[in-house]
Amino acid sequence: MPDRGGGPTGPRIRVGRPSRRVRTLLMTLGVLAVLGMAFTMFAGFWTDWLWYRSVKYSSVFTTTLWTKIGLFFVFGLLMALAVGFNIWLAHRLRPPLSAMSMEQQSLDRYRMGIAPYKTWLLLGITALVGLIAGASASSQWRTWLMWVNGVPFHQKDPQFHLDVSFYAFDLPWYRFLLGFGFAAAILSLIAAALTHYLYGGLRITSPGARATAAATGHLSVLLGIFVALKAVAYWLDRYGLAVKSSDFKATDNWTGLRYVDANAYLPAKTILFCIAVICALLFFATLWRRTWQLPVIGFGLMVLSAILIGGLYPAIVQKFQVQPNEQAKEAPYVQKNLKATREAYGIDGAKVSDYSGTSKTTDKTKLRDDADATASIRILDPNIVSPTFQQLQQIRNYYAFPTNLDVDRYSKDGKDQDTVIGLRELNLNGIPKNNWINDHFRYTHGYGVVAAKGTEAEDGQPVFTESDLPSTGDLGKYQQQIYYGEKTTTYSIVGGPQKEIDYSDDSGEKTTSYQGKSGVNLANPVNRAAYAVAFNEPQILYSGAIGEGSRILYNRTPKERVEAVAPWLTIDGDAYPAVVNHRIQWIVDAYTTTNGYPYASRTTLGDTTADSLTATNTNRAVVAQQNQVNYIRNSVKATVDAYTGEVKLYQWDTQDPVLKTWMKAFPGTVKPRTAISNDLLAHLRYPQDLFKVQRELLTRYHVTDAQTFLTGSEVWQVPADPTNKSGNAVPPYYLSMKMPDQASQAFSLTTTFTPNGRDNLSAFMAVDADAGSSDYGRIRVLKLPTSTTVDGPKQVQSQLNSEQDIASAIKLLKGGDSDIEYGNLLTVPLDGGLLYVEPVYVRGGGLKYPLMRKVLVTYGGKTAFEDTLDQALNKVFGAESSTTPPPDEGTTSPPTSSNPTVQQALNDAQKAFDAGQEALKKGDWQAYGQAQKDLQAALKRAEDAQSKAGKTSGGGGKSSSPSPSGSPSPSSSSGSG
Repeated sequence: MPDRGGGPTGPRIRVGRPSRRVRTLLMTLGVLAVLGMAFTMFAGFWTDWLWYRSVKYSSVFTTTLWTKIGLFFVFGLLMALAVGFNIWLAHRLRPPLSAMSMEQQSLDRYRMGIAPYKTWLLLGITALVGLIAGASASSQWRTWLMWVNGVPFHQKDPQFHLDVSFYAFDLPWYRFLLGFGFAAAILSLIAAALTHYLYGGLRITSPGARATAAATGHLSVLLGIFVALKAVAYWLDRYGLAVKSSDFKATDNWTGLRYVDANAYLPAKTILFCIAVICALLFFATLWRRTWQLPVIGFGLMVLSAILIGGLYPAIVQKFQVQPNEQAKEAPYVQKNLKATREAYGIDGAKVSDYSGTSKTTDKTKLRDDADATASIRILDPNIVSPTFQQLQQIRNYYAFPTNLDVDRYSKDGKDQDTVIGLRELNLNGIPKNNWINDHFRYTHGYGVVAAKGTEAEDGQPVFTESDLPSTGDLGKYQQQIYYGEKTTTYSIVGGPQKEIDYSDDSGEKTTSYQGKSGVNLANPVNRAAYAVAFNEPQILYSGAIGEGSRILYNRTPKERVEAVAPWLTIDGDAYPAVVNHRIQWIVDAYTTTNGYPYASRTTLGDTTADSLTATNTNRAVVAQQNQVNYIRNSVKATVDAYTGEVKLYQWDTQDPVLKTWMKAFPGTVKPRTAISNDLLAHLRYPQDLFKVQRELLTRYHVTDAQTFLTGSEVWQVPADPTNKSGNAVPPYYLSMKMPDQASQAFSLTTTFTPNGRDNLSAFMAVDADAGSSDYGRIRVLKLPTSTTVDGPKQVQSQLNSEQDIASAIKLLKGGDSDIEYGNLLTVPLDGGLLYVEPVYVRGGGLKYPLMRKVLVTYGGKTAFEDTLDQALNKVFGAESSTTPPPDEGTTSPPTSSNPTVQQALNDAQKAFDAGQEALKKGDWQAYGQAQKDLQAALKRAEDAQSKAGKTSGGGGKSSSPSPSGSPSPSSSSGSG
């Protein structure tokens, strides 16, 4: 073994600094690592800037960025200066000689150790606290912009008579400044005290005085600043009582002053403010009186006063004045809360009318005719029929429909028709082969709208008004390619040398190349490198599939695009598509909110807007900037073009001061309401999440009398969805109907209420949802009498499941492996009574998609369970309609298969089903059993034939679906319809 020290046994091994080559290599690697981190940070910034510029909202990016930078540097610098100055001052005020003691001798070693690095240590400490403070301050950019741009509400709170804007815009900023001041004072105090201790100004075990006069004066001033800030906090707390949440048995999330606040806490805060000011002055006086005696006495008095005046006294008032006579004491403050809450949530105009709940009309024919005139009852449930759309209109596996379809209105021959609508969006899971080129270059978009009448079904299937591929029907010509949609969550690179697939048919693939100006150009190598880093995809940098004209599309869902260009808005959970001016537009409702409306009770958006649909589809959840709010307005209607991705924001509520404030902060981002075209206006509707917030508030705030509110005798609840086992609230339903005081049907959003803890019906609520109506947004509530009971949704559903005839029919419908799905349980006020209608779907056989087979109708204690709505209405009223609606010749017939084998199997299945229904009516169980076997066999043949057709059609899957016969073949790949 060689001797490391050298000698005859081996060479000497020299241990020392690395060679120049190693040092150069290490230095190079270090520089490359720093450059890599720098470019990674640059890539995130640069791609954000490019995206905002591509959507023409660069002002949002720059305004937000400069605001954050300004706050970061201003408050970071202030914090660094405050802490650094006090460290420097404490060092300057150090005693010239330290006491001779073991404590000081131990500290001498530390003083000597840091002496050469004092300047660097000071800079490091101040830089660290400055960075932390600056980062915290930059997150307050919304608070700053609202404060500096705030406009008045022209409404004053009832206690202090200040404009609501003070609480919504000013008070949050003042509280931030106060919090920053407390942090600066505390950090400065700690830093100064440690410095004084290190350099002998403060002594713990040394003989003599515990602090030098200089240290005493310095620390006293800092303590005085802290106490002075506490005085400011007491003063602001007085106004904070108007927006303070507290527990109160009358309601959850009570906001505003109560009797004990106005008569105990308010005077207590004023007294504590005065005591804190005096105490602060005593601390400042130590500059002249070098003693802690008076300041310590004053501080102790302040603490004792805070306990006695701020805690004990209000508790005594609550116990001995309020509780013995709570209703009389709290009533004036409850009245203020009622008024403010109703105004803040836009429910102050809700019209509550008494409704008998029982019909006195004996003319059966009149009742039957009134049922047709009162509502266009939608029997196609958009939350059930998505698999049916998928099976009949998917056409290719690389398309898919959303889990929940949407309800809209389309006019034909001057008559509005409730329509269930969905887009055939891109589904990457269904493409023939997943690879980077296919996922991001070839399969880039969906294709076409599919729509069906909401009020009709034929043989259990939707009656399509727009169908096929390319889509044809009542919507006419429109741009059919869908590059932006709810299911489009990955990036695509379009417009370059690689062609994109529109769709395929028997003649082969139809390709296209994106012609829009959306996305970011990748011709620039810097852009490509930035996106390769940002998306962690190196192929973007060197792939030959990217060339001149290539553009990268991302942030493609409508909600995330609107949220990105307007980060100050809260986004409704349900974006819905509409064909507007020959283009597919996503319509997104957006809200302005605040939690600073005085006396208005708060609500938690995430909880209030949750229902049975959001429980199964999280994409329906509201996108909230702040979860707890006590003011909300649907101030903005936004659109996102499905082809170009263009985002437009329109001012909807022209009186909302919160929106006006944000429009001042981001000028030019929101278009005036007059810019909304009539074609777009026809598809705007009252938003669901706002309606859900309002209905939750109306469970308590439908009363306007404080005494009734306090007793809780009129509290309602939103019932659980009887068709869903999740136990979540029933969702609101869109429906064309008329309320008792309306002359004609109006597109409405409806819901029901039940008494708290009970299942019978207590009220029915509807809002006019047609944006073009003069009554848009008007809330009507029909309040049922408490002396009698009317069946609620859960009771109606229970009746459906318990009646022997209906239960037997459902059991037969289930057959072998079939499942029953209950559609939306619609409620319609009719001639003093309430009409319930529920479609019942059967999902079974080989095709596994729901078909509407029965309709439940309940009215006045009578129930019908029939094959069609007309039959059920005729049976429950005991009369037929006196008017027969004319046939609709313009409706596309239900789709049939172009494959003869599939079509024959479907025909056999229909014959078997009809035979089974006939046997069921006759009670011939043997014939019914044989029909069920024939039905299963026919469906199995259809599935097998369909699967074979799908494998040979180029669609890459097993669900190539029948298309309507006689549809025109595509003439081009442009997708313009």
